[in-house]
Amino acid sequence: MRVSILIISVFFLLFSCKDDNKMMDEISKIDINVNIERFDIAFAEATPDDLPQLQNTFPFMFPRQYDDAFWVAKMKDTLQLQLNEETLKKFPVLETETKEIKQLFQALKYNFPTFKTPRVITTTSDVDYRNKVIVTDTIAIVELDTYLGKDHFFYEGLQSYIVANMRSEQIVVDLANAYAKKYVLNTKRKNLLEEMIYFGKLLYVKDKIIPFKTDAEKIGYTPEQLDWVIANQEQMWQYFIDKEVLYSTDSKLPNRFINDAPFSKFYLAEIDNESPGKVGQFVGWQIVTAFMENNDATLADLMNTPAQTIFNKAKYKPRQ
Repeated sequence: MRVSILIISVFFLLFSCKDDNKMMDEISKIDINVNIERFDIAFAEATPDDLPQLQNTFPFMFPRQYDDAFWVAKMKDTLQLQLNEETLKKFPVLETETKEIKQLFQALKYNFPTFKTPRVITTTSDVDYRNKVIVTDTIAIVELDTYLGKDHFFYEGLQSYIVANMRSEQIVVDLANAYAKKYVLNTKRKNLLEEMIYFGKLLYVKDKIIPFKTDAEKIGYTPEQLDWVIANQEQMWQYFIDKEVLYSTDSKLPNRFINDAPFSKFYLAEIDNESPGKVGQFVGWQIVTAFMENNDATLADLMNTPAQTIFNKAKYKPRQ
């Protein structure tokens, strides 16, 4: 009996891998051209006389509330000059980033056929780490000074859990997350379960559009943090059940279990110091994955399926 089950499991695994390989081959053939426009370099090299041409080429980079005198002063600003120098030192070229962004756009086009390739613009932002990327229907802006590496002196004074993902490897992950937010229906979330499922949907979309990234990178964990949540998944789920927090509307719960933080707040000394933040996102990811594996649902179906329906049909069982 066990031999039969093993044979069946191997059979399905082989066919699943074959299907995945076929899909990846189809995605790689999608005609997408990515040309990253280096506004950061153009601005760094510009003189006041070049300002009209820059404004004509990149009008969306010059908000109307700032007059020309502001931008001329910025060209000479000491901090801006240092930002220019450090950004160019870290990113003289963007070969790896261009390749990964192309793969992202190809997967977006495959999974969401209405997707149109945007202009990709790089800039600096006075290290605005809360807005590292900005995407619209027509442009994608990457603020390169927020990806200089977790040990860069610009980031001194910032908490370690924030700077941990201020590195080049996370550029395409942050872009993927921004695009996932455009496709996942963002309804008002009334309880912890709905928060978990929403972020689980975002992470599942990232599974589909950046499969070349590790699970740790997708959620913004170190490999050790990912190992911890996998190993403690059953205990975390039992805590949520025992404390009856899944349907709680307590406004403190997202900060405890959903939002980026140095650790999650179970209020258990033996767990809190070891746990990473965002454990609720991770559990939501597993619930959404279980829903997709146990139901005949498409990605489009997932986007509009309510959290409660997903939870009911997921038949989620934490890994032991």
